[in-house]
Amino acid sequence: MSQQQENKSTMLTFLNQLANRRRFGMKPGLETMQRLLEKLDHPEQGMAAIHIAGTNGKGSVAALCESVLRAAGYAVGRYTSPHLLRVNERFLVRGEPATDAMLQRAADDVDRVVHACETAGDEVTYFEYLTALAFVLYRNEQIKLVVLETGLGGRLDATNVCLPLVSVITRIGLDHCDWLGDTLDTIAAEKAGIIKPGRPVIVAPMPEEARAVIAAVAARQAATLIDATESVSVSVSTRDWEGQTLRITTQEEAFKPIRLPLVGAYQVENVCTAMAALTCIAQQGLAIPSEAYALGLSTVCWPGRFQVVRRDPILIVDGAHNPDGAMALREALHALNKGKAKRKVALIAGFCGDKDVLSYLRVLVSTVHCAWAVPVPNPRSLTADETAGKMRMAGIDAVQACASLLDAVAAAETWARTNDGLSVICGSLFLAGAALEQLNAFPWSQDRHDLSEQLKA
Repeated sequence: MSQQQENKSTMLTFLNQLANRRRFGMKPGLETMQRLLEKLDHPEQGMAAIHIAGTNGKGSVAALCESVLRAAGYAVGRYTSPHLLRVNERFLVRGEPATDAMLQRAADDVDRVVHACETAGDEVTYFEYLTALAFVLYRNEQIKLVVLETGLGGRLDATNVCLPLVSVITRIGLDHCDWLGDTLDTIAAEKAGIIKPGRPVIVAPMPEEARAVIAAVAARQAATLIDATESVSVSVSTRDWEGQTLRITTQEEAFKPIRLPLVGAYQVENVCTAMAALTCIAQQGLAIPSEAYALGLSTVCWPGRFQVVRRDPILIVDGAHNPDGAMALREALHALNKGKAKRKVALIAGFCGDKDVLSYLRVLVSTVHCAWAVPVPNPRSLTADETAGKMRMAGIDAVQACASLLDAVAAAETWARTNDGLSVICGSLFLAGAALEQLNAFPWSQDRHDLSEQLKA
C-alpha cells in the first residue's frame, strides 16, 4: 500500500469512528469536556480566545474577526460548526482548513484519553470530541490566538471551558427551542452562559427582552457590557452583487472606505459586532494596525452566506435555516433587488425536518414568485414532496418538487432568463454546502463530503 493510500485509509477510519459518535446524540454539560481536557493537560489554557455565541451571525462574526487578526500578522485558529463539505473546515489554521495530517495527529492524542474516559463510563459526543480535537490541534500547531464559535447554546456548550479575552453574543432568535427553551429570554440566558467573571462581553443588536437577560448576567459576573452599535458605527456607501463599501468609525478611529466581499445587508451588523470585539481586545494590548482591519475585512472568506455564485442570471446560495435567518435573507434581497433593475425571485429550498419550515417560508412568500422543492443531503431531510407541500401551505402558488438539486437549478435559471429573474438556494447549511460543491463555487478542497452532526443547520 502506498503512503497516500495508507493516509486515505487512516482518514477514512477516523471519519467512520467520528460518525459513530452521533449515536450519543446531544448531551449538554461540561463535566465530560473538563475530564477530557484534564487528561490532555489542558490545551485550552494556553490560548487566548474570542468566544462567540448567538442564534444568527456568530459564524460570520468569527470569520471577520479571524480574517482581521490574521491580516495583523497573528497565527490564528478559527473553530466553527457545522462544516459545509469536509470536517476540516471547522478547524481553520492560519487561514486554511486543517489538513488531514493535522487532524490525524491530534486525533492520536484525543483517542487515547477518550478511550480512558469511556472505560470509566463517560460517553464522549461528536461535538465534545471535535472540540477537544480543536484544542489539541491548535496546541500542536502552536496557535495561541483562537476564535471559538459555540455549537449550541452557550452555558453548557463544549466550548465553554475557555476563559476568553472577550465574549461575544450575536443576535438572538428562536431556534433549537427543544434544547434551549421556547422564549427569547430563556434562550438568551443559555447564550449568556459564556460570560465569564471580569471579562468583557460584546452584545449585538437584539430584542430588548434578550438584551435585558444578558445585561443582568453581565452585572452578576462583573463583566463590562459593550453594546456593539454604541461603540462602532457602520454605514453603507455602495452595495452591489459583488459586495458592499462600508464606512466604519470606532471611538478611536474613522477608517477609510472598506470594500467587503460579503454581499448580504445583514453583514453590516456582523461587521459592527466584529469590530467592537476586535477593538475591545486591542484595548487589552493586542496590537491591530489600521491597515489590518481594511485588509482583513476586504479579504474575508465565509462561503454559503448570501454568496452570489452566478451572474447571468443571478444565482445566490444562502445558508439561512430559521425564521430570523429568512428575515435577514429577505432584507438582503430587498437591499439589492430594487428599483428599475428589480428582478423576480425563484426559490430553490430544502429543509431538515426539525425546523420551523412554515414560519420560514411565510417570511419569504411576499418576495417569491415561484419555487422548487429539493431534498437536503442529511438524514433529517424532508422529502421534496413534503417541502413542496409546505411551500403551498405558506402561500407560494407555483411550486414543483424536484429530486435533483442541479435539475432544480437548471429549471429555475431557465425561468429566470425568461422572466428577468434571479434564483436563491436556501433552507439549510447542508443544502448550501451541496450547492456550492455541485456548482463548483466552494473555495476549499471538495475531495470528500463528510456528514455533519445531526442537530445543526
